[in-house]
Amino acid sequence: MTANDILLESRDLVKRFGGLVAVNEVSFTLERNTVLGLIGINGSGKTTVMNCLNGLYKADGGSIRFEGEELIGRSPHEVTRLGIGRTFQIPRVFRRMTLIDNLLVPLLGSNLSDAELTEQAEECLAQVNLHGLRQNYAEELSGGQQKLLELARLIMLDPKLILLDEPFAGVNPSLCQLLLERIEGLLDKGKSFILVSHDLTSIYRLSSHIIVLNEGRKIAEGSVDEVKNNPDVIEAYLGSASA
Repeated sequence: MTANDILLESRDLVKRFGGLVAVNEVSFTLERNTVLGLIGINGSGKTTVMNCLNGLYKADGGSIRFEGEELIGRSPHEVTRLGIGRTFQIPRVFRRMTLIDNLLVPLLGSNLSDAELTEQAEECLAQVNLHGLRQNYAEELSGGQQKLLELARLIMLDPKLILLDEPFAGVNPSLCQLLLERIEGLLDKGKSFILVSHDLTSIYRLSSHIIVLNEGRKIAEGSVDEVKNNPDVIEAYLGSASA
């Protein structure tokens, strides 16, 4: 792996909340056009890492570099402009706006015409099977459909890196399959992902590399097989045999 292969690099990332060290010197690299899986039990620090990556939290130590640009200290909209998009465990959609308008909001001020933007939004909604609902309000969608809407909004922005926080949680199997297929389709188009999920089946299917957190620390990393068979990971998820 060369420097040009690395899209994002975290070095000794630290985030504290008072006396609690939620992320404790976590380091990892993300190669271009790959999925990095980020797993761990509840409270392990996964979402805190994601919040540091996209600027919602300012890290207390370490470095996060995206294509050579330092991210720590940048606001979420600055991070977005650099080419990083984000979805959330609880979808953040504009509930009293139509699906079309949800996709147009991030591109306010664009040089494209209204007709061009609307055409682009309709194409993005079609990719996630929501085109037929384009004039419905977002609050009318199921939770799974709202996650698809969030993904479509990211597709409108055309980011290089997409951060997915629990995209499969609370989603029915058919929509999970659609999400998986769309993520794989975006991979084929050169996108990169960091994926947080408790759905290990999906993590194992999508990820080329996985890191495992426990109590804010990285306890393991490697390929799917290496992580599956790591005794520290087994103990973190299942507890020690003597417990």
